[in-house]
Amino acid sequence: MSPIETLRRMHRIAGWPLLLASFLARLPISMALIGMLTLVTATTGSVAAAGAVAGAFALGEAVGGPVIARFADRHGQRTPVLVMALVDAVLIVLLVLAVRSGTPTPALAALAAVTGMCLPQMGPMARTRWVVLIRRGPDRGAERERSVSAAMSVEGVLDEAAFVLGPALVGVLTVTLSPSAGVLGAAALIGVFGAVFALHRTAPAGTPPVRGSEGRIATPALLVLTAPMFCQGLFFGGMSTGVTAFAAASGYGDLSGLMYAVMGASSAAAGLLMASLPAGFSLTARTRVAAGGLFVLSLPLYLDHRPATLAVAVFVLGAAIGPHIVSLFGLIERAAPPSRLSQSMAVVLSSLILGQALGSVVSGAVADAYGHQGAFALATLGGLVSFAVAVLVMRARWYARTGEARDEPRAGAKPSAAPSAGTRAAPLAEPGDPGNIGR
Repeated sequence: MSPIETLRRMHRIAGWPLLLASFLARLPISMALIGMLTLVTATTGSVAAAGAVAGAFALGEAVGGPVIARFADRHGQRTPVLVMALVDAVLIVLLVLAVRSGTPTPALAALAAVTGMCLPQMGPMARTRWVVLIRRGPDRGAERERSVSAAMSVEGVLDEAAFVLGPALVGVLTVTLSPSAGVLGAAALIGVFGAVFALHRTAPAGTPPVRGSEGRIATPALLVLTAPMFCQGLFFGGMSTGVTAFAAASGYGDLSGLMYAVMGASSAAAGLLMASLPAGFSLTARTRVAAGGLFVLSLPLYLDHRPATLAVAVFVLGAAIGPHIVSLFGLIERAAPPSRLSQSMAVVLSSLILGQALGSVVSGAVADAYGHQGAFALATLGGLVSFAVAVLVMRARWYARTGEARDEPRAGAKPSAAPSAGTRAAPLAEPGDPGNIGR
């Protein structure tokens, strides 16, 4: 399946408006974090204060994201996402006002933590929505697997695009307007497009809780995925700090953002191509290859580089990032209880957020002591540990399909007999929804 066919498949499932809304709704996540760093630094003159505020925001997002996702799984996405998107938009505005009024750093950090806790993790919500639509649709067997693979690939591209374009948009707004503009722009986007995403007709209904082992997310299959995702966060933290330190030491400080964009571009392209791989190339095998790529392709970073050659090395390295993340989310979809899919994805994604926050702090200190190659060492370590976990701990049988018992019945169809032991019962389609929404 070519990238064009992948995009056409996504359009067939739900149409371009859902893709656009989900992208613009997740753009504020990177904008808010970078915007706060810029705003607090410009206002207080303290990088330490800015780091404390941004770190508190990231920690709040890691804690609050799974809670919001759990409400979305239970009660449907529409109300929780709509309410929290609007509340978060107001909190971001209040945070800007607090910074501008000279509020002490501890109070700013506390407000930033609450703001992060109220920010819905749009990536897991969007991925869950695509999976629900695909399960309700006509695709079965290999076609269904292709559709799920296409959804995970495209969502990975949207994450990468938001990760690259968000900071760039903050930079443009800061230069043309003021340091506050980037953060206020994030508030406007989450308020408007968070609401659009929540109210889109494809918003899935909630599912009743499933008792016993079939409703648990604390399973080896899911918990093991937090380790490579945490390592991916360490990788991001080490890379961002290393690239910034290299650019500053080389006298080309303004090139750090461009180099990171180059890595994001190759990562997004490689992630989109994941839907083209044959079905026989299993998700666990893909994860192992991608994690190995993170480690091996990071080794050229330690050569003696000029800006142009480092940009090439970073571009090649990006080819392992997208496949790693896309494969991990594909494994989450296989292992998660259908009634708690959003929460499962949010929990694993929170480990990436925590890893990136820790990686940024540690790599910053290492870069001060050992230069940019010290920061890159953290990225290499993240790739190595992720590869070790994927090879030594992860088991392919944990993510094997259990058959059509996981499929959702189409609206109007008679319910089938109770699933046999060992299979998960899929949530029912929302009453009144057509069998294939968006067609």
